[in-house]
Amino acid sequence: MGQIILVIHVLIAVVLVVLVLLQHGKGADAGAAFGSGASATVFGSRGSASFLTRMTAMLATGFFLTSLTLAMIAARQAGPGSVVDRVPDQPVPEETAPAAPEDDDAANEQAPPAPDE
Repeated sequence: MGQIILVIHVLIAVVLVVLVLLQHGKGADAGAAFGSGASATVFGSRGSASFLTRMTAMLATGFFLTSLTLAMIAARQAGPGSVVDRVPDQPVPEETAPAAPEDDDAANEQAPPAPDE
């Protein structure tokens, strides 16, 4: 189920990008405000929404819905709610002390000589 929603999500994203790139931007009419007098606002007059604008709004809604659906599916499959719960209990390694000599003779042989006064 998640794979199908993911494919739909990617297709919506690609079509949404193409539709946004096809649309005429508001900034393209900015020159009309500074001399030609053909616009009612700074960025040009805006009529009713075109077919591309409506399609973009519907695809954006679909994109958000598929995003939320994929997030809910991923949350269900995640398991425990905390990252700390996923870490297995591992014993803490003990610090290793230097090995003690086994007998007193070995300790005397390895001891440095005492300084002469």
